[in-house]
Amino acid sequence: MNKTLSLVAGLGLVLVAGAAVAKEASSPSVNVTPIKGPLYMLKGRGGNVVASVGNDGVLLIDSDYAEYAEAHAEALAGLKSSEDAPRFLLNTHWHFDHVGGNFYWGEQGTVILAHENIYQRMSTRQEMKAFDRVVEPSPPAALPVVTYADAIAVRFNGDTLQVQHFPSGHTDGDSMVFFTEQNVVHMGDHYFAGAFPFVDLGSGGNVFGFIANVEKALTMMDENTVVVPGHGPLSTRDDLQADLAAIKSSAEQVSKLLQEGKSVEDITAQGLGPDYADYGKGFIKEAAWISFVAGSL
Repeated sequence: MNKTLSLVAGLGLVLVAGAAVAKEASSPSVNVTPIKGPLYMLKGRGGNVVASVGNDGVLLIDSDYAEYAEAHAEALAGLKSSEDAPRFLLNTHWHFDHVGGNFYWGEQGTVILAHENIYQRMSTRQEMKAFDRVVEPSPPAALPVVTYADAIAVRFNGDTLQVQHFPSGHTDGDSMVFFTEQNVVHMGDHYFAGAFPFVDLGSGGNVFGFIANVEKALTMMDENTVVVPGHGPLSTRDDLQADLAAIKSSAEQVSKLLQEGKSVEDITAQGLGPDYADYGKGFIKEAAWISFVAGSL
């Protein structure tokens, strides 16, 4: 082989290898963080997933986006000795970044549990006006098969999970999951750590209901409770309380300005001040948060 052909062949190998690396880098992946005892937090692209892994098998809280389901399966395979699918999957609410993997697990026989309102929204066509998006009904395998109206208890891997519905907050179907023995709570999207939360007004959410729900949840924790947010890193009760204080005070500020006759546009142009600058750097910007508050009054 002459030098020119050798160079071309070598370049081809580099390009093929580079393409493989790029493909691998862009493939869905899941980070696993131990929480306590049998509990792990799995972070893909959407909402935080909690897995209970032990002698009773695997139980999941939420299922991320659909395209991350296989990555979660690979992550779970590294945590358990059996290749069996999770026995149970609990959904904290109906949004696609939390229920997208339902179909993948439902097809494998995982029993899906959720609040009745989640079933109603997933089984019918939904319009998410905040994102100008229509969500078509989910296929039967993705739907909850066990639903509850207010609360349900699940005994699994040496713990009792108290699953409590918190109405009119993030949506009308949200639940928080309290692992009573491990003293861990999965807040679902009632907590966006260090950021303004998304309040889905079109799905029965309300900023002031959201605040009341988190205040109630705080009374169900102590200083040692590990808090799993719907989005963001593992947190403490103090972290949650501090973020709630900022959310509450900003909502009160917007309410006061509206009562004084200012418009949403006026308040947005004026801004909420430097104390809330960091809270608007996440998924929900300050302008969107102001509109959520106004729409909740």
